[in-house]
Amino acid sequence: MQDTELLELAAGLALRAAAVILEIRARGFAVERKEDRSVVTEADRAAEELIVAGLRDACPDIPVIAEEEVAGGRITAAAHRFWLVDPLDGTREFTSGSDDFAVNIGLVRDGRVALGVVGVPATGELFGGIVGHGAWKRVGGQQIAIRTRAVPPEGVTVVASRHHGAGPELDAFLAGRSVAAIRNYGSSLKFCRLAEGIADLYPRFGRTMEWDTGAPQAVLEAAGGSVRTVGGSPLLYGKPGRENPHFICSGAG
Repeated sequence: MQDTELLELAAGLALRAAAVILEIRARGFAVERKEDRSVVTEADRAAEELIVAGLRDACPDIPVIAEEEVAGGRITAAAHRFWLVDPLDGTREFTSGSDDFAVNIGLVRDGRVALGVVGVPATGELFGGIVGHGAWKRVGGQQIAIRTRAVPPEGVTVVASRHHGAGPELDAFLAGRSVAAIRNYGSSLKFCRLAEGIADLYPRFGRTMEWDTGAPQAVLEAAGGSVRTVGGSPLLYGKPGRENPHFICSGAG
């Protein structure tokens, strides 16, 4: 498959997973805790099962690394290219009744994100992008191209995690910068708000895993933004343990 076909495969699976998640939310669900004390629900598992089956059926030669499979002990080795799946990014938001949760499906090639989609079930938004070829947003049956913006004269709009956004590290990082606003979002929506040009900076000093960031990083980079470690290196994939270092997302400026 060409990258455009792989992106459409991921987009279709993200939409189907979104429908499953919303169905489960409507009828109610139990909340469990994994070994690391993070929360998980029936919606996480059902969405992942659908996505993983679809990817493996359509692309049997591309390994799939998915959050709940890893939590359950199925460890798939990274390869020249592989899928990264977070079936319900922002489970804490989902369980609390917030709409800030997402479906992440990304493809990594040679350690770098190549393409990805981020679906937002509660709003019907779907973001997609191929690095080097542009990004888009679909909602209400319409697709528009999206692009990061130059920083406006009044200063940067910063997005931060609802649960990991504040603290001395963020304060120190922003010291001396012209900050117009700080807005809090859950899940991979933070990357997408930069990608569509309504925010400029997302510093992340909390713990994340590769499946949290692969798809949204692809969307942001396809839209003209960048994701780098605090030391200035590109955020790469296929790391042992799959844990990311702290990183900074930025738009065109």
